[in-house]
Amino acid sequence: MKTAYPVTFSVDFPDRHLDRLTTAFRIIVAIPIVFVLSLLTGQSLHYATSANGSNETVALATGGGLLFLPIVLMIVFRQKYPRWWFDWNLQLLRFSNRVSAYLGLLDDRYPSTDEEQAVHLDLPYPDARQLNRWLPLVKWLLAIPHYIVLFFLVIGALVAVIMSWFAILFTGRYPRGLFDYVVGVMRWSNRVTGYALILVTDEYPPFSLA
Repeated sequence: MKTAYPVTFSVDFPDRHLDRLTTAFRIIVAIPIVFVLSLLTGQSLHYATSANGSNETVALATGGGLLFLPIVLMIVFRQKYPRWWFDWNLQLLRFSNRVSAYLGLLDDRYPSTDEEQAVHLDLPYPDARQLNRWLPLVKWLLAIPHYIVLFFLVIGALVAVIMSWFAILFTGRYPRGLFDYVVGVMRWSNRVTGYALILVTDEYPPFSLA
């Protein structure tokens, strides 16, 4: 009997009328939370000063993003996966997916920085001693076929979101078929992330939206 893939992702279907006003201006409304996410996932807000004739760059705010290389080194050399590194990656991915779901019109509730809301992502905390200690060095390479397929799937998802934008404005509803497709693309992406970047499983992701 086939078991479910360790990385699970779902979004509750909004079986109700969605807010047409915030949907119409979603890109503008989402700017503050996207900015918060950008601070967590990359370095930003720099300015240059001149002191004693030399230029100096000062970082006002930085973010670490997903932890990847430190985990690779820990698994390869120590066969350990620090729990707080896992918790950071999991919570950052959950927050990122809530923002993505909001931008994708899957939910009209403003993304929370800590509450689960309608977006559900679960990753198993791995026993590093049960993982192949050398596989993290090549997982990014093995995942290339998924990256290629996801490139085209994401283009389709963008088209689906645009079509859904018009549908919500006119009917207040997100078409179920388009909703399932967009969620499926996000699910696929999260599985690949869990395998190749978060390194929580050695099981190769399925080529499936389900």
